[in-house]
Amino acid sequence: MKKFRNRGSGLFRKYLLVTISVILASFVFIGGALLLLVSKLWMEEKLELLTENVSHVAQSTRDTYQHNNLFDENSYFSVKLICNTLIQTSDAIDADIFIVNPEGEVVFCKDTLQSNLSIFTGDCLIHGDYKISPAELKEASSKLTASTGDLNGALDSVSFIASAPIKVGDEVVGVVYATQTVLDGLAPYVLGIFKMFFWAALFAFALAFVIVYLVSYRMTKPLREMSQASKQYANGDFSKRITIPKSTFNNNDEIEELVQAFNSMAQALATLEMSRRSFVSNVSHELKTPMTTIGGFIDGILDGTIEPEKQNQYLKIVSDEVKRLSRLVTGMLNMSKLEAGELDIKPVEFDISEMLFRTLLGFEQFIDKKHIEIIGLDELQTNRVTADKDMINQVVYNLIDNAVKFTPDGGYIEIRSKADAEKIIVKIKNSGRGIPAEELDKIFERFYKIDKSRSFDIKGAGMGLYLCKTIIELHGGQITARSREGEFAEFVFQLPLN
Repeated sequence: MKKFRNRGSGLFRKYLLVTISVILASFVFIGGALLLLVSKLWMEEKLELLTENVSHVAQSTRDTYQHNNLFDENSYFSVKLICNTLIQTSDAIDADIFIVNPEGEVVFCKDTLQSNLSIFTGDCLIHGDYKISPAELKEASSKLTASTGDLNGALDSVSFIASAPIKVGDEVVGVVYATQTVLDGLAPYVLGIFKMFFWAALFAFALAFVIVYLVSYRMTKPLREMSQASKQYANGDFSKRITIPKSTFNNNDEIEELVQAFNSMAQALATLEMSRRSFVSNVSHELKTPMTTIGGFIDGILDGTIEPEKQNQYLKIVSDEVKRLSRLVTGMLNMSKLEAGELDIKPVEFDISEMLFRTLLGFEQFIDKKHIEIIGLDELQTNRVTADKDMINQVVYNLIDNAVKFTPDGGYIEIRSKADAEKIIVKIKNSGRGIPAEELDKIFERFYKIDKSRSFDIKGAGMGLYLCKTIIELHGGQITARSREGEFAEFVFQLPLN
């Protein structure tokens, strides 16, 4: 059972794995897109912040310059004011802000003003090596800029860079630069966003896993049951049926349709199996009874138990039983050929009314014995049809044989035959107990016999009406039955004239 269960859950595992993989990939995609979007927005905001502050520093520096030449060594107070502005602004936005002269050399930075409020006159350890290229300086001198880069190698890593020119009239007296390392600011921000997304995604993924697991298990459960039922069917047990609880997940969907088709197939297999067993039982009985009779009478004649003057009587019975066996075997062979498509139609033109009359004559002894009244025989008119004569004769024989067999003593059999421009219609009706309404639509099925508990069908293998239906349909016609229980049963078949 464990081995079977593992095999049966393969589809469930695959479905679960694929679904979870899709969900996980979706989370990864969404997370990546979110981080890229957040990073882009953060960078835009950071550049905007740097731009606003360099503009403010440039404005402040220009105002101070208009009163004193900042690059003159005697302007101590103005230099201290600007350096103080650089220190405050740099600390406020966590950036490095410095000012370069028109030659691209750093002249003021936050380190220019020492802690003792003295001005550092030497080369700054940080900004002393900075040298802005002419091309960079030319662009920065003409407009407000914001970008990322390393100032042609001046910076150690890629940074946000914003610049603003210091203009006094039409003259550019310097450029304010603000830089901030991208990773130093972006990494903590992105990491914080990632942590929040990770825990939210982990919770959502766990919830999705539980839901997908339950839904997948529920959706594949009918398939697992069908697999198990198929193994039972292979062992001849057709009792298993698949059920699906009604819910919004499987209301009239493909799984439900598949289950319904599967159950219908199981019912058909069960019916076929019952028919097969009934057929084997019936055929065994049908073969055993005449063979026992034949063997008994032949042995009686051979050992002298049956007197010579009675031998002809019993030989006649033996002959009838042999013919009965021949009809049974012929019917089985014809049914096999019909199902295999190997029975060819050999059409000839013949009078079907004459066939009805001659077939009835063959049952004259049984008709007289049961005192059956024949109605309509004297009204039969010549009705010629082109069909396989032997096959149609088998249909007529089977229908009349059934009529004689099921007509009670003193009952009647009515025979009608008529033709129109396109078809021949033959009706064979007999009085009697008729056919139960619940069995009427099953009597043409293969191996089917009317409920023997009602003592209706005491002989036969359940092939006659099936053969009749198959032969008639093979000729392009149709056969139907109607009955009124306790009164009559009537069979009607139609054949095209050609």
